[in-house]
Amino acid sequence: MKTVFISLLIFTTCIQNLCAQDSLANTRLQDSVSPLKNNLQDPVYRLSYKKMIVPAVFISYGAAALSIRSLKNLNESTRFEISEHQPDHIRLDNYTQFAPAALVYGLNAMGIQGKHNLQDRSIIYGTSLLITTAVTFPVKNTVKEERPDRSNNLSFPSGHTAVAFASAQFMFREYKDTDFLLGISGYSFAVFTGVYRMLNNKHWLGDVVAGAGVGILSTELSYWLYPKINSLLTGKNKNSHTVIMPYYQNGNAGIGFIKNF
Repeated sequence: MKTVFISLLIFTTCIQNLCAQDSLANTRLQDSVSPLKNNLQDPVYRLSYKKMIVPAVFISYGAAALSIRSLKNLNESTRFEISEHQPDHIRLDNYTQFAPAALVYGLNAMGIQGKHNLQDRSIIYGTSLLITTAVTFPVKNTVKEERPDRSNNLSFPSGHTAVAFASAQFMFREYKDTDFLLGISGYSFAVFTGVYRMLNNKHWLGDVVAGAGVGILSTELSYWLYPKINSLLTGKNKNSHTVIMPYYQNGNAGIGFIKNF
C-alpha cells in the first residue's frame, strides 16, 4: 500500500499546487475585466497552456504505463501490495464520482453561490460529462487493456476516475474565487474514487492517473466551450428559454434538455 499512497500524495500535491498558481493568475487577470457575473471575458473561459499541464502529464503517464516496462511493473507491484492486505470490496466509488458536482448543486440550494446560475452550470457540467464519455469509451474499446480482475478488456482509462475528476474540477472552477478551500475539497472525493477503483481490483494505477487527466481536461474544455454553446442555445430569439439539468436515477446518469422557442 505504501506505493499507492506515495503516488497519490504526489498526485494530489501536484493538483493543489497548480490550482493555487492558477487561482492567483486568474485573480490578477480579473482585476482588468468587468466584475459582472458570468462575464464571457472571464479567464475561466480561456484555454491557457497552464490549464493543460496537469491533464497532459497525467494522460501521458497513463499512456506510457501501457508499454514502458518500469511503469507496467509499478502497476503490478501496486496491485500486489493491495491484494496482500485483502481489502474489502465496496462500491462507494459508483457514487463518489458524482459527489463534488452534487455538492455544487447542494451548496447553491443552501445559498452558497458558485460562479454560475443553475442553467449555466448545468450546461458546463453536462458538456464536461459528454466530453468525458466521448473520450473514455472509444479509447477503452481501442486500447483493450485487460482489467486486473480479468473481467473484460476495458480497463484503460478509468471512466469512474475520469468522471470523479471532471466533477472535482467543476467544483474547483465554481468556488475557487469565493472560497478556495471549499473549491479544492472536491478532489478528496476524486482521489477516493481513484483509490477504490484499484482496491476493487478494477483498474491499474496507470488507468486511474490517465482517467484523472481526462476528467480535468474535459472540464477545462467545457468552460472554454460554454460561451459558444450558450450563444447557440440562446440564439437571436430573446423569448426562447432553455433548461438543461443533469440527473441521476436508479444508477443511471444523464442530461435533461428542454428548449422553448
